[in-house]
Amino acid sequence: MRSVIVAAFVAFAISLFFTPLAVKGFRRLKADQPIRTDGPQTHLGKKGTPTMGGVVFIVATVIAYVAGHGVLMVMPEGYERPQGFTATGIVLLGLFVCLGLVGFIDDFLKVRRKNSGGLNKRGKLIGQIVVAAGFGWLALYYTGSIGKTVASDRLSFVRDIDWLQLSKIGAVIMFVLVVMATSNGVNLTDGLDGLATGASIMALSAYVMIAFWQYRHWCLGPEKLTDYCYDVRDPLEIALIAGAAAGACFGFLWWNTSPAQIFMGDTGALGLGGLIGGLALATKTIMLLPILGALFVIITFSVIIQITSFKMTGRRVFRMAPLQHHFELAGWSEVNIVVRFWIIAGIGVAIGLGLFYADFLKVVG
Repeated sequence: MRSVIVAAFVAFAISLFFTPLAVKGFRRLKADQPIRTDGPQTHLGKKGTPTMGGVVFIVATVIAYVAGHGVLMVMPEGYERPQGFTATGIVLLGLFVCLGLVGFIDDFLKVRRKNSGGLNKRGKLIGQIVVAAGFGWLALYYTGSIGKTVASDRLSFVRDIDWLQLSKIGAVIMFVLVVMATSNGVNLTDGLDGLATGASIMALSAYVMIAFWQYRHWCLGPEKLTDYCYDVRDPLEIALIAGAAAGACFGFLWWNTSPAQIFMGDTGALGLGGLIGGLALATKTIMLLPILGALFVIITFSVIIQITSFKMTGRRVFRMAPLQHHFELAGWSEVNIVVRFWIIAGIGVAIGLGLFYADFLKVVG
């Protein structure tokens, strides 16, 4: 656990103290977020706020990951399980960094063109598919010296469901779909100061708890307390990465909360969403993810409902989609929307964690 705490603290400190430098640097480069004129008029006051802040917490997470491994290597033998960089770390950080790169290209084009267009939908979709498929192949085909893959060819809830097995190709496709769903879900949620950052912190913190619990009851671990164990690969590594990312987002939130001095941009949103999807796949909690990420699901469905309704009937269900903008146009203040949506995100995380631990207690009890 010390390695997870150190990684989270290092990421928090780097993000907290280096984000203001990023704000100044991006302002000098005139890398401000283009504001849509067809959106809520209150957003026009945010003109000039720099974007691409996701670069800070992505870099902070990678550095903290290395620091966490440094702690593992100096721990007394038998206290924690020292290990080098793993396939799990490569997959999770690879999704985080590479999807962040796709988002960075989108943000860069928006800044350069001085409009909210960025990458076209096809270009962004192709980028997400290529990244997710590449790391999905690694997660499902590479076993390494321990003979276990990062992800599974079965669907899972709080663990693998034996009778819901897919082919290897089908499992890679599932991997791609999960990663794309989460990356786009976080991206749609990002639109108000601190909203996506705070909701992501809750989801990441949930995966810290899930992964560390799995480590303490790991089928391959030295601290397995019961015969009921979790057959996952590198659960301590998963907890370390989730903790580092949560700490980095906490530091970033200091500057991203209303009134935001910097936005995460697609750089941060696509990266965070990809990481959260990867965490669900690595911990074998795929069908638990929609509960843990309830806010992302609700906001994504608001967009689907809006588009479907308009195309089929010519009418809009919401004043504007995603859902947070509907409430802005209804007269809610930005802070009220963010706090109330955080509450929804927290309820989803609480229910998800309750279901995860209830399954364990049901068996061992």
